[in-house]
This record gives sequence, C-alpha cells and structure tokens, in this order.
Amino acid sequence: MEEYQLTLRIAAYFLEYPDAEWWQDFSEYKKASAEIATPQVKSAFADLFEYVENLGAAEYENLYVRSFDFSQNTNLYLTTHNRTDFGKQAQELHEFKTLFLENGYDLNKELPDYLPAILELAAAVPPKNAKKILDAARDKIELLRDRFIEAKLAQAFLLDTILTQADRLEVNNNE
Repeated sequence: MEEYQLTLRIAAYFLEYPDAEWWQDFSEYKKASAEIATPQVKSAFADLFEYVENLGAAEYENLYVRSFDFSQNTNLYLTTHNRTDFGKQAQELHEFKTLFLENGYDLNKELPDYLPAILELAAAVPPKNAKKILDAARDKIELLRDRFIEAKLAQAFLLDTILTQADRLEVNNNE
C-alpha cells in the first residue's frame, strides 16, 4: 500500500463514527500509522491516537456526536456547507456520485459527499484518480478545515494532512 493510501485510510477512519467495530479496529489502525514515513503525519496520527485513548470510548463518542452529527458547521457532508442553493447542492451531490461511479464504486449506506467515503475512494484508486477526487473536494475540505480550527477540534490536522497529501499527489504525477 502506498503512503497516500494509508494516510487517507487512517484519516477516513478517524472521521468515522466510533462504534464498537471502530474501537475493535483502533489498535490495527494505530499500528498501521507507525508505518507512515512522513514524520509530521506520523506524529500527528500518534497524537490523535493518544488523545482518543485518553478521552476513552464514552467521552470520545459524545465529542464525536456533538462535533459532527449535531453541528451544521462541522458535519462531514461536504455539500451542506455554504448551502444557499438547493439546486447547486443537488448538482454537487451528483458530481460526487459520478466520481464514485467513474472509479467503479457505488455507495449504499452513505451520501456521496460524506468525507470519510470520499477519502476511502481516493485511497482505493491509482494516484492520478485520487488526485482528481481530492481536487474535486478541495474547496469544501478547506472550508471544513477552517471550521474545525474555529471549533478547536483535534481532527483539524486530519484535513491539513488530506490537503497536503493531495498536493504531494500532484508533485508525484508531474514527475
């Protein structure tokens, strides 16, 4: 697995709801994060794993729900931010759905603008396709990053990591 794939999968994992299966996978993802070569990313993931462990399951789940499920500003559905035109939102949803279909995937449980699903898709495809997917979501991820910072969410660095990874894919594709 290439580093961009592992980075995006771990970022997606941290943005998913921390249910029982999530907690079962915790040590596996923590171990996998140690394989990341980029020191800043490796350190940031280590810090977030430690943060989650220190909070514990109940407190982290409560924080997750307050931060992502009950907050319009920091929810993980990218087309709901800056929503003033429902026609535009429908078009954006269609564009995200098209990205999934073009790459041979479809979603049964989530809307196509759900950030963890987009990250999983980008991690499952070749770098050129991953770059296209991340670029399609970039403006929305940048807006969400600003809102995470404003809300003082520990997951803000995840969005920095995703954006940096997209930039690295561009550099690698231009070589």
